[in-house]
Amino acid sequence: MAADAVGLMLAFLVSLELYGGEARTADRVSDANEVLLFLATIPIWIVGASLYNLYRRDEERADHSTVDDVVRVFHLVTIGTWLFFVLTQVAGVVNPSVSRLVCFWFTATVLITVGRAFARAACRRSDAYVQNTVIVGAGKVGRSVALKLSSHPEYGLNVLGFVDADPPDHDQRSAPSILGSPDRLPEIVDTLGVDRIVVAFSKVSHGETVDLIRSLQGRSVQIDIVPRLFETLGPGVEMHTAEGLPLIGLPQLRLQPSALVLKRWLDIALSVFGLVLLAPVFAAIAIAIKLDSPGPVFFRQVRRGHRDTIFRIWKFRTMTEDAEIRKEEVASLNKHNGPSGDPRMFKIPEDPRVTRVGSFVRRHSLDELPQLFNVLRGEMSLVGPRPLILTEDQYVVDWRRRRLDLKPGVTGLWQVLGRDGIPFEEMTTLDYLYVTSWSLFGDVKLILRTVPILFRSHAG
Repeated sequence: MAADAVGLMLAFLVSLELYGGEARTADRVSDANEVLLFLATIPIWIVGASLYNLYRRDEERADHSTVDDVVRVFHLVTIGTWLFFVLTQVAGVVNPSVSRLVCFWFTATVLITVGRAFARAACRRSDAYVQNTVIVGAGKVGRSVALKLSSHPEYGLNVLGFVDADPPDHDQRSAPSILGSPDRLPEIVDTLGVDRIVVAFSKVSHGETVDLIRSLQGRSVQIDIVPRLFETLGPGVEMHTAEGLPLIGLPQLRLQPSALVLKRWLDIALSVFGLVLLAPVFAAIAIAIKLDSPGPVFFRQVRRGHRDTIFRIWKFRTMTEDAEIRKEEVASLNKHNGPSGDPRMFKIPEDPRVTRVGSFVRRHSLDELPQLFNVLRGEMSLVGPRPLILTEDQYVVDWRRRRLDLKPGVTGLWQVLGRDGIPFEEMTTLDYLYVTSWSLFGDVKLILRTVPILFRSHAG
């Protein structure tokens, strides 16, 4: 709320400074009084933002980000600006020019969005932001939910434990504890100060679960429910009703040619812009790689592409020149070895083949920037399924092969949600969900959510 107020006020002052003189002779009030009048309208703007549901989403949705606010902020500022124009014309007190209104509209949209990003980042560093969370159901789904929440500290969810009347046997050392049976949940909520409850397929009967949820709705606690058939649900689902019965509608897979043309135009425009803008970065990385170790600047590898085609992906070289020859030598270090590992994946923490410059480049995903050449050539898209090497692609079977109905992407759901930390099965499922619920606006959101990842250090 403070970020919104500051952004609006700064935008007004900028527009007044740049374009206030155009209509100053026709105004009946001084600049100082005009500022005070606008300041008096700030509460109205805040009410409008509240009507656009811009203040409750973080509490309700753990994965809510500033990118999700952009459209609502755009609508709010657009409608508010032109309502302001109409009211000033009717009242006749001030006479803002069109150029000044456009300046305010654009500046307010940018400043509010940027201000919200900084305010949200500051709030998420506070202990007050953290929500104590309890998961109802300690089975496979419940433990998967716990793992996902623990893997994303930015969600601000502190998993206290499970509530289950008949929990399955599993290693308690690597999982949150069992807090009690579901009938004790209200007591647990009050005692431990629980802020959020996730209902994830406990063995409690349907009727008892419904009664349990209803008994908690009077308390100040957020309730999330993992739906049945959740594996088939993507971001494009819609809720509708039949005589009060909620129905979840799955969107049909319709990859319209016109929409795919727009996707290609977006790829070309942004890849050209990126290559021009990042040319100095490319040069700096290339020089650093050549000075650090012998070998080529770029690394090229065969990947599986759109509709089972193959292509060679471009990346900055981050390993020694003999890395492929030494693969068998370091195979024993693969973190996916062993009975609990996944033989389809090859990932070595602190890989000895990685160079000093390569380690830095990997941590910030800079090694993937040359893939913009693949995008420009039409082999990849800016957003899409993860481009797999052929030995990984052979394990993708049945309905999961629909992931190749769209071109592989430089980024995608797999990049935004966890990169190499996502299991192979789940990663290919995410790709399938991306393709079957694809939209151009969804691509734009994923691009915007990828930008902060470039500035965030992570394991190479």
